[in-house]
Amino acid sequence: MGCAGSTQSQGEGSVKKIRKPKPWKHTQPITKAELMKLREEFWDTAPHYGGRKEIWDALRAAAEADISLAQAIVDSAGVIVQNNDLTVCYDERGAKYELPKYVLSEPTNLVEDN
Repeated sequence: MGCAGSTQSQGEGSVKKIRKPKPWKHTQPITKAELMKLREEFWDTAPHYGGRKEIWDALRAAAEADISLAQAIVDSAGVIVQNNDLTVCYDERGAKYELPKYVLSEPTNLVEDN
């Protein structure tokens, strides 16, 4: 059998490998345009709920990047990843950042724009 997958990560053991959220469904079928609008609204208002703008900016960049780049972005910004799908993160001061799944991935019931 061996012990593949139990390798230690370099540095502190608290670094979580990030991944896209598990497949999810929006409350009703949603178009790409509606999804983009939801995302814009979230990123426009999120910094007003607390936390630091540069962390929000890093989280947005990570959410919109592919996974390997997203990992580098959160690592370099000093983001502490609580949930490895990025839905819950903290900064080094302990401020909490919650990201809805719709900014991280597309729902399974995404429909074509008419």
